[in-house]
Amino acid sequence: MFDNYAVSDVWDEFFLEQGVPRRHLLGVWDDLQRISEGEFRRLHAEAQRSLIRSGATFLVYGNEEGTEKIIPFDLVPRIITHQEWSHVERGLRQRIMALNLFIDDIYHDKKILADGVVPRELVLSSKTYRQECEGLNPPKGIWIHVTGTDLIRDTQGEFLVLEDNLRCPSGVSYVLENRELVKRAFPQMFEHAGVLPVEDYPDMLYDVMDYVSPGQGSSRLGVLTPGVFNSAYFEHSFLARKMGVELVEGQDLVVEDDVVYVSTTMGLQRIDGIYRRIDDDFLDPRVFRSDSVIGVPGLFEAYRRGNVALVNAPGTGVADDKAIYTYVPEIIRYYLGEEAILASVPTWRCDRPEEMSYVLEHLDSLVVKAVNESGGYGMLMGHQSTAQERADFSERIRANPRNYIAQPVVELSQAPTWLDGTGSFGGRRVDLRPYVLYGREINIIPGGLTRVALREGSLVVNSSQGGGTKDTWVLPPEGEAHAQ
Repeated sequence: MFDNYAVSDVWDEFFLEQGVPRRHLLGVWDDLQRISEGEFRRLHAEAQRSLIRSGATFLVYGNEEGTEKIIPFDLVPRIITHQEWSHVERGLRQRIMALNLFIDDIYHDKKILADGVVPRELVLSSKTYRQECEGLNPPKGIWIHVTGTDLIRDTQGEFLVLEDNLRCPSGVSYVLENRELVKRAFPQMFEHAGVLPVEDYPDMLYDVMDYVSPGQGSSRLGVLTPGVFNSAYFEHSFLARKMGVELVEGQDLVVEDDVVYVSTTMGLQRIDGIYRRIDDDFLDPRVFRSDSVIGVPGLFEAYRRGNVALVNAPGTGVADDKAIYTYVPEIIRYYLGEEAILASVPTWRCDRPEEMSYVLEHLDSLVVKAVNESGGYGMLMGHQSTAQERADFSERIRANPRNYIAQPVVELSQAPTWLDGTGSFGGRRVDLRPYVLYGREINIIPGGLTRVALREGSLVVNSSQGGGTKDTWVLPPEGEAHAQ
């Protein structure tokens, strides 16, 4: 099945050179060699059926062919050594600590702006900066409780930060589902590898919510969802079920005397902590968008008064503005007095005239992104674009320079991926989204969500753009076994 697999000039997650696996993957390679093509086809088909049976679907907005789909899942895991993971873990802890301090500062004293480290206008003009959050003091001083940071590898195998997701990062449910599918398909391979566990994520998330809630130790908690038509509704219900908390919509909650209650069969019951999967704009129609029908009137004031915890805090989105992303190394240096452990991808900001000129002159070789879009939307892949697409983006950039950044085309690493219908494996590009939880301490589940661009030659891994997912294995230190 690997006969047609080609090791190219990008970093290969599995092979050192053509036909030669990396040393830490020799055992997995031996196990894969024992599986026939027919057996792998059967296991792969069963994994897809399992996803359908579990309801692990997502909605694609604007898709005329039918909106509900499963995210394609690839059975061959992406495997990371313990040494590599330790480096990533240190870098993520550093990054989240600094960003939390940054958010707290800009909504209070604004010292980093006064000192000219980050331009004042850049922050205050961000669409995700919330004036309503000025002076806000979140419980325990934590703004960012759940983070999904997107990482890629360069051609030398170094992990780089592509972007931060600090509002309502999705995808962790697939981490847990994928792990169960792989354990079921390859029980011996999994046991031999001694993979570090991920299934305690729901318990860790519950502990974070309980820690910041006013009813700590006896908290009533819930997951606030926009409803069944949201693209990530499966994840909302999945996490509520795994944590043993209530899944609620805005219509299920009521605020009286700045206290939040949930409607139950026993009447109104106070709720202490909410993992909200609704963007700031729609969270409370009295404070943000008055036309929101999925939010909770009065919720923000109840939060401001400390009567309920919101995970994540409102206002955190300012730190995943892609223009502010360019200043994260300076932010780390300013608050922690350290150099960034994880490097960022070189980025041009179009609100700087000289950088905009460079971007406009090199649109055919750059990736252009809108600073507050996600899911692969609002993006131009210059090297794969048409002249008309580049002309359209050129007009957009000139009309609103603040809204665009550009990055070089980074050749994502590749990993073996099953090519349905061919009976073989091919190299497809991957990224990695680890999940960071910030409560009593900072915890990171080993690995995270590996997203894979299933179309040949594609660098876009987002599920909304046809991408799939893989299980991510982090190996124990050499000589140790920690199989789940």
